[in-house]
Amino acid sequence: GDILDDYLRTDGVWLLTRNKQFYKTNNEKECAEKCEAERNFTCRAFLFTRKKLECLTLAENAKMTMMFTGADAVLYEKRIYLMQCKRGIGMDYRGTEAKTQKGIPCQKWAEKIPHKPNYTPEKHPNAGLEENYCRNPDKDEKGPWCYTTDPAMRFDYCDIPECEDQVTHTGEGECMQCNGEDYHGEVSRTESGLECQHWDAQEPHMHGFTQKHYPEKDLRMNYCRNPDGELRPWCFTTSPNKRWEYCNIPRCSTRPPVSGLDSQCLSGKGEDYRGRIAITESGNACQHWNTQFPHKHGWIPDRYPCKGLEENYCRNPDGEKRPWCYTTSSNVRWEYCTIPLCDKTEQGIAGMDNMPVQVPLPEECYRGKGQSYRGTTSVTASGKKCQAWNSMFPHRHIKTPDRFPDADLRDNYCRNPDGDSSPWCFTTDPNTIWEYCSLKRCDDHTQE
Repeated sequence: GDILDDYLRTDGVWLLTRNKQFYKTNNEKECAEKCEAERNFTCRAFLFTRKKLECLTLAENAKMTMMFTGADAVLYEKRIYLMQCKRGIGMDYRGTEAKTQKGIPCQKWAEKIPHKPNYTPEKHPNAGLEENYCRNPDKDEKGPWCYTTDPAMRFDYCDIPECEDQVTHTGEGECMQCNGEDYHGEVSRTESGLECQHWDAQEPHMHGFTQKHYPEKDLRMNYCRNPDGELRPWCFTTSPNKRWEYCNIPRCSTRPPVSGLDSQCLSGKGEDYRGRIAITESGNACQHWNTQFPHKHGWIPDRYPCKGLEENYCRNPDGEKRPWCYTTSSNVRWEYCTIPLCDKTEQGIAGMDNMPVQVPLPEECYRGKGQSYRGTTSVTASGKKCQAWNSMFPHRHIKTPDRFPDADLRDNYCRNPDGDSSPWCFTTDPNTIWEYCSLKRCDDHTQE
């Protein structure tokens, strides 16, 4: 799996931390590798700044120190240090429970009063014997324990819930098809055991995923849902330190019904197109979806089993204007495909809708820093396609239309919501978070 799968991600935050190391990296994965290789301390988390490409490995996570807003920062915390539940006998439990099942506070592992310990951080450096947290360094069948601060009781076990118990209602119907876009079950805890925040609440996390804005997404109560095309259902959490997290919902063993998802012509945006056209509108052959050459991408068929990503056929997995594909030309990352329309009425409408978007006017330009730019360019300076502002794939971010209502963050058009030096966008390339757009200043076209 991906190295980042071992981390929980929170956008737009910064940690106040004493023990850290600075590195220069190109992306989050490289930063995660620095965290894994850190020898100066136990790396529990790392911060990555998208625009400066700075990487900070941290000895603390959000449970251990203060957290505050950092607009361009992304916090990745190692899951193992956040789990408040145990798997099996809990040898890998690294949570922060520090009292016994009877409520007696634990003795610190490094101290010798009131009990002289057999298990110390020096003798067992990989057992996570930090502070006075419950641990299981000796493979005790009864699970995590600690030395107690009661002189009359040397040690006792801790009351750590089983991770499996954190997921409720996993009976019939409590599984997901595809990526869980149509999941309507009642799981309301995240995979690390945090309770979900109600969708109609704005505390502790403000957000735009409300029943009013997404009436068709069944955002009831605090049930896990997938309203934005993520890999699987998720929710905002009731922990102020963790904005959102995936939920642990099993994939259904039965295949989803395929009726209605086999259109051979273009209807609407073509999301149900399952034809075999595999060439772009300019004549480039399509790259196979299950390959990463010549273009690396995140639309991997195994991750998105219901998007029809077969062979190298044109598809529309991300709600684009119409079906597209990555091309086999190293100079052209992606292009739309020409798919025959299902009827002529749609042809007229689709033609009118698509023209200004696909062919930006060559004289488009921006003034000043481009904060007033409202054109339709959606390609970066290096030719990469822009990610839609209301999408969180492949890059999660906080530059959403809800947060920047005056910035006109429509579709995937280049914009400048944050006062940067010129219009920019997040890209659909998983390895490139953002780039400036291919636009000129209006001053370049006119003499003073």
